[in-house]
Amino acid sequence: MSPFEALKSDNDLKEILKSAFDANLDISGSWGYTQALSTIIHSTDSSLPQFEHMFASMRAYVEMSMTQEVPSRYGSINLNEIKREQLPLDGLLYDKVTYKVSAIKESIYNTFITEYKEGYGREDFDIAAHFKRREEATFSREVTHWFEVTQTLS
Repeated sequence: MSPFEALKSDNDLKEILKSAFDANLDISGSWGYTQALSTIIHSTDSSLPQFEHMFASMRAYVEMSMTQEVPSRYGSINLNEIKREQLPLDGLLYDKVTYKVSAIKESIYNTFITEYKEGYGREDFDIAAHFKRREEATFSREVTHWFEVTQTLS
């Protein structure tokens, strides 16, 4: 079970993303946790996989940082797509995309950034050991996003 709570869609998703990221996305629906709570993509100026990755990154950032108390926040949040399915269901077309999300606790990440800035270029700075410790401090999880893409592809 994930230590992060599923985001609620009590407000307009477009307005939330506009406020949080200054992004004007042509979407509706929900956060995409299930088919029933899919994110509906009406149009995009970028490729569909790129748009979906951007939205998934925003969701991860809201889940893992913006809605967390300071000691529980994560930084260095990265997503990599690991599986993609396009499914025709109930007369609609869906992309079901699974991502590996990796992140480091924000307080630990900030320490690594300071260490790197102060140590880079110095002979006594063991960059390999630095990145090994960063890797060991990284938390990973898999998440699935449901995107209804019927309108995008028509």
